[in-house]
Amino acid sequence: MRPGAEIPCDLHTHSCLSPCADDDMTANNIANMAMLCGMEIVALTDHNSLKNCPAFFAACGRTGVLPIAGVEICTREEVHVLCLFPSLDAGMAFDSHIERLIPDFVNNPKIFGNQYVLDADDRIVCEAPKLLISACDVSIDELPALTRRHGGIAIPAHIDRTSNGIISNLGFIPAEYEFTCYEVKDRANLPKLTLENPPLARAQIVYNSDAHTLTDIGEAGGRILLREKSALALIEALHSKPIILQ
Repeated sequence: MRPGAEIPCDLHTHSCLSPCADDDMTANNIANMAMLCGMEIVALTDHNSLKNCPAFFAACGRTGVLPIAGVEICTREEVHVLCLFPSLDAGMAFDSHIERLIPDFVNNPKIFGNQYVLDADDRIVCEAPKLLISACDVSIDELPALTRRHGGIAIPAHIDRTSNGIISNLGFIPAEYEFTCYEVKDRANLPKLTLENPPLARAQIVYNSDAHTLTDIGEAGGRILLREKSALALIEALHSKPIILQ
């Protein structure tokens, strides 16, 4: 790629580890669908767990898609926040930490859905026992610093949604929060959101699919300007002044 190229990306997808996602959201299916949709960078962001990221990285290695280790944390306030990391090792170290903060509620697949952990060939290794859509014992104001300690970035997810968004759950975006990037689901909502929440005017805005089914992948059509196609360059860009392309 040339320096400063615009890269198609989808930074919010769920595999079959998330109980609310389809069982056919396997590592290889996601990687192959992303390739077919022209997505060059894709983050796997299951609820409260990165345990399918190793399989996803292996699958992406066969497609040319750049994988990003990620997770969608449900905070103590039940706000959803994407956490993206510069490497698989950094993401798995974060996973080991956050796993201790998930409540000991046992998942009931008949009610909430399956939570499959896969290997590189999409075989089921095990099922995650804890209910992964529970609120973790970490507050939203603690999460940016915790994520940075692992080299990553925290991004409040779907802030224009009526549930599990920072605005819907807290009422507004506190100016003192250390977020440099926010995810908006619908582009048409951004002008009103920015008018009512001044921190958005100084932040990156990203648009992602929040894919729970294969046909959702890449639907947002997000693009980002990067100095190079790498996870480190992505994290750097999301921490910097706004350069997200719509």
